[in-house]
Amino acid sequence: MKDLDYIFYKVIMTNSPKFIFITGGVMSGLGKGIVASSIAKLLQLCQLKVSCIKMDPYLNYDAGTMNPLTHGEVFVTDDGGECDMDIGNYERFLDISLKSTHNLTAGRIFSNVMRLEREGKYLGQCVQIIPHITDEIKKQLRKITKEENLDVLVVECGGTVGDIESLPFLEALRQIELEDGYSNTFFVHVTLAPVLDAVGEQKTKPTQHSVQELRRIGIQPDLLAVRCKTPLTRETIRKISLFASIPTDCVMSSHDVPSIYSVPDVLYKQGITDVILKNLNLKVNPNILKWNKIAKTFQETNGILKIAIVGKYVDLKDSYVSVSQALLHSGAKFGKEIIIDWIDSEKFENSSKNIASAAESSNLSNKLSQFAGILVPGGFGSRGSQGIINACNYARVNNVPFLGICFGFQLAIVEFARNVCGIYSANSTEIEPNTDNPVIIYMPEQKHVKDMGGTMRLGLHNIDVKGNSIAMDIYRKKLIQKRHRHRYEVNQAYRRAIEEKGLKFTGSSDGGKRIEILEIPDHPFYIGIQYHGEFHSRPGLPEPAFERFVKASIQNG
Repeated sequence: MKDLDYIFYKVIMTNSPKFIFITGGVMSGLGKGIVASSIAKLLQLCQLKVSCIKMDPYLNYDAGTMNPLTHGEVFVTDDGGECDMDIGNYERFLDISLKSTHNLTAGRIFSNVMRLEREGKYLGQCVQIIPHITDEIKKQLRKITKEENLDVLVVECGGTVGDIESLPFLEALRQIELEDGYSNTFFVHVTLAPVLDAVGEQKTKPTQHSVQELRRIGIQPDLLAVRCKTPLTRETIRKISLFASIPTDCVMSSHDVPSIYSVPDVLYKQGITDVILKNLNLKVNPNILKWNKIAKTFQETNGILKIAIVGKYVDLKDSYVSVSQALLHSGAKFGKEIIIDWIDSEKFENSSKNIASAAESSNLSNKLSQFAGILVPGGFGSRGSQGIINACNYARVNNVPFLGICFGFQLAIVEFARNVCGIYSANSTEIEPNTDNPVIIYMPEQKHVKDMGGTMRLGLHNIDVKGNSIAMDIYRKKLIQKRHRHRYEVNQAYRRAIEEKGLKFTGSSDGGKRIEILEIPDHPFYIGIQYHGEFHSRPGLPEPAFERFVKASIQNG
């Protein structure tokens, strides 16, 4: 395409943004977020300006107060949004930073509408789901396309078709198709084709019923992305096509692959971009070579590396999805397959505070001795905290590479204060509010906070990195910016006593008011970070602290 034609084409595109809607059926957990991210990536590779938004039908205002064991991790954006974990998928695939507005919840929508009602914006009207709630949903989607000057917005609708709470969102999407036209909207429905062991055949009934339910509420999907263990057979595709009234070339196999970063290529090879571009009247072509080069690094490995993640919410691996992805990014850079063992910190609990002896227990030693590195992620509350302290001690005493994040950073300080500094009653006031030696304390500005949602220290903050330190060697910058999510911080009244014993604080923020990084210089690798570096890690560009941790673990293994 000539330059002048391309400029003219971009002007047209700016005036007429395209929408791709991702819906799901049958059951949750089918990977709508990965399908949405993959489609967005393929369009981005067409040199289109693309972004994603996740619509969640729950009444929470955001994900900040939700239990990670039931909902998955809370992903934090630069502007301090506490979002659904799919926002993290979008950022990692597209290598962009999204805003909190890219996670649109029913709670946020209803709050906006009720605020407008109280302000008298709807005087004389009976405020209803249609048109007021649906109009607000459409308004928020269109606002993002305009503010960010997007060519395409990929919209993922949370939940499954048939859920009562999802109906207003699906109705809003149906209305956008009616208002903007078929050439500006495209529906992708993610379903399931299970295989029953007793039969050994890919079953199409779940997909048939899911599509019927979607059509019942007025939406005819343009394309089906069918989750399955192995690639869809021709017979399965033909059957789904017939009963769902979808052309066979619009039935895509979204089968299991070794890495989620291979999904764009899997869909591309089936012609998904051709179908979408044709339907949306877009005359561009993707260049997928660079992405595939990155994706292949997750498969072409020359050995394994076993890492232990000792945390509080390990029963649901999605609780720490950004942490695990950051490890995989680093492993891929060094050609290693990362094998993560998720260890519940409660298994290492000990009633005694004499951690040095507890860390020598056979249960702890036998378990952690199997790993080349130990990582302790974020968390809240007293449950399992003693087990985390014991794990920190094991890594420090046995010279095992260690990375502590947020809660892990704080409890590493508690462990050091007790066992090296001799402050045996040292603790965090989050765990023991009346402790005699509060080395970790409630942030002063948090003391008068009453609302729990959206009130932590959140989002991007500047961090000053101390020269002549391991942290400086890792980041090679005096100033870095990282995302935060915490209410507690290091009590600097104990700083001198701790640093005199060999643990160094080499990163700070807010003019030195807050400590952000700890390190033990004479340890193979012992680093703690108050911030969540995992949120900035990308495939092909791992976060530096994670990268150095994996490198040290390889050397240890």
